[in-house]
Amino acid sequence: MFTGIIQGQGAITALRKSGAECRLAIRPLFTLENVVDGESIAVNGACLSVESHSRDGFTAYASAETLARTTLGALRQSDLVNLERALALGDRLGGHLVSGHVDCLATVRDVRPVGQSLRCRLEFPADFGSEVIAKGSVALDGISLTVNDCGPDFLEVNIIPDTQKRTTMRQWRPGARVNMETDLIGKYVRSLLAPWSETAGMPGKTGRAGDAGAAAQARAGVSRELLLRNGFI
Repeated sequence: MFTGIIQGQGAITALRKSGAECRLAIRPLFTLENVVDGESIAVNGACLSVESHSRDGFTAYASAETLARTTLGALRQSDLVNLERALALGDRLGGHLVSGHVDCLATVRDVRPVGQSLRCRLEFPADFGSEVIAKGSVALDGISLTVNDCGPDFLEVNIIPDTQKRTTMRQWRPGARVNMETDLIGKYVRSLLAPWSETAGMPGKTGRAGDAGAAAQARAGVSRELLLRNGFI
C-alpha cells in the first residue's frame, strides 16, 4: 500500500526484455536506504517487487500484465520515473490510499500555467468515470492529486511548484500517457452497489450464481426494504 507522496525520482539504467516481460534496473536519484529484497516500490504508480539491490540501485521484474496495463513498457534507458516505497504502519498518510495497481492509462490534453501552479487536463476511458469525483483523489504516475474538475471521461488537476520539482510531471506534454489509479474506496463502493445499479456491466465484474437474482432486483428498483435486507442501512 502506498500514499501517492513521491519520495524522489529514479533513472532507468537498463531494460532487459524477456518475451512479453521485462526486468528494469533503476538508480534512485535520492537517498534510498535499507532496501530489502522482496519489498514493494511503486514505479510511476505501478507496484513492483525488488528482486535485487546494491548501492547503485535495484532491479524489478515487470510481468506481461503489468506492461500491458501501464506505461512501463514504453520506458527507455535514462528515462526518469517516480518512486515511492510502501507505506509502513504508523507512517503519516500524507496523500491517499494507493494500491499501486494501475486501472487505466490517461492522456494529457492540456497543460497551462495558473499562477505558479500548472493546471492539467487529462482524458481517460469513460468506463472509469464513476470512480472519479470532484475534490476526490486520483493517482497519476503514482502522484496523489486532488481532482479539481471532472466529467465522464476527463479530469483536471492542479500541480503545485513542489510537486513539479519532485516528480516527472514537469515532462508532461499534450499527448503524453500516464498511469492512472482511481480512488480505492470508490472502487469498493462501486463494486458493492453494482448488482443494484443500472450500470452493473462494470469492468472487472465476475459472474456469480446470484447475479441473475441481483439483476432482477435492480430491474425492480431500489427500495428501503432492499437496502435493509442487504445491509446498506
